[in-house]
Amino acid sequence: MEISAALLLELGGLFIGLSVLGAAARRYALSPIPLYLLAGLALGDGGIAPMPSANEFLRAGASIGVVLLLLTLGLEFSITEFAGSLRRHLPSAWVDVALNAVPGAVVGWLLGLNGVGILALAGVTYISSSGVVARLLSDLGRLGNRESPAVLSVLVLEDFSMAVYLPLLAVLADGGTVLDAVLGVALAIAVLTAVFVMSYRWGHHLGRLVTHPDDEQLMLRILGLTLTVAALAEFVHASAAVGAFLVGLTLTGDTADRARQVLTPLRDLFAAVFFVAIGLSIVPHELVPMLPAAVALAVITAATKVWTGQFAARRDNVGRRGQWRAGAALVARGEFSLVIIGLVGMSSPELGEVATPYVFILAIVGPVLARFAGRGRSARRSSDRSALGVRRRHWAAEPPG
Repeated sequence: MEISAALLLELGGLFIGLSVLGAAARRYALSPIPLYLLAGLALGDGGIAPMPSANEFLRAGASIGVVLLLLTLGLEFSITEFAGSLRRHLPSAWVDVALNAVPGAVVGWLLGLNGVGILALAGVTYISSSGVVARLLSDLGRLGNRESPAVLSVLVLEDFSMAVYLPLLAVLADGGTVLDAVLGVALAIAVLTAVFVMSYRWGHHLGRLVTHPDDEQLMLRILGLTLTVAALAEFVHASAAVGAFLVGLTLTGDTADRARQVLTPLRDLFAAVFFVAIGLSIVPHELVPMLPAAVALAVITAATKVWTGQFAARRDNVGRRGQWRAGAALVARGEFSLVIIGLVGMSSPELGEVATPYVFILAIVGPVLARFAGRGRSARRSSDRSALGVRRRHWAAEPPG
């Protein structure tokens, strides 16, 4: 097998650069996500130092990165407690749609986009980035915070909604019929519902199937299962992230603890690749033409996402500072919004001019805003697993904060 020296050199330089950026961010207690995004922008087409040999690896690694981020996030919770949280937050889902999809649709109409473009821009402004938010909660040590279940419930309900939205948008963008769209939506909903029901009713058997005393065997079994479920979800235009999250939810006890240990280094590597790939997917000069409109839309929908998070956190009796943290955590947009832009790029080319800079602005601003929101109370570190377990058992009894 021939080894590409150019690929190895580019990846070596990239990882060294990311380590420097990450160390600088940690020095000031910030998430490195914005710096990774900017690095990707600088290394992509039209950037200052393109990496042609590494592009294919980075784009493939990005898909693995978002799956691992949601898998390890799901390992922090049980399917039973999360199902209860989802039921409690159905009203939050409607608030989310009203506050965040409507501004995108209105701006699309004002900009003169066609019907598909208007629908697409509504989706771009509605959907938060599961990958960015998952990493943020870990970076900021907030997985054990009282507001985190509300944040995750909103994210998962958004991702569930993609099972309806993405097939519909894809068919309309390709000029398909209404019947084609309905069939695609029905298939996606059926598959996603079946996976969720199986996880809820029989997921406790999964741990016995994948567990093994050897760490390598455990890692390979979990990765194989997770990537298979994620692929199935993606095949029906649902969300690979939801599939990975559900696998994580079904693993509990010692299996979940060991899975976190063996998967964390792999997750961190591919998560960094994921954020760089978001930057790579954006051409710098495309950010300029509609920048004022993108900035205005970003300001409006950042505020509406904060209100969404506050509403959801209040339903869990979380105090004011926790509500602010929940809202700020949801501000970032990312991979799903870029997928939407790609789906309708041919049928509504004007969409990318406003949506691309919009996504990039919030992908950078969101993590920074989350870092400084609700600073009056120190966050518990996610690495303190015993404390996290105590918090989960006593969420209902703990005083709001």
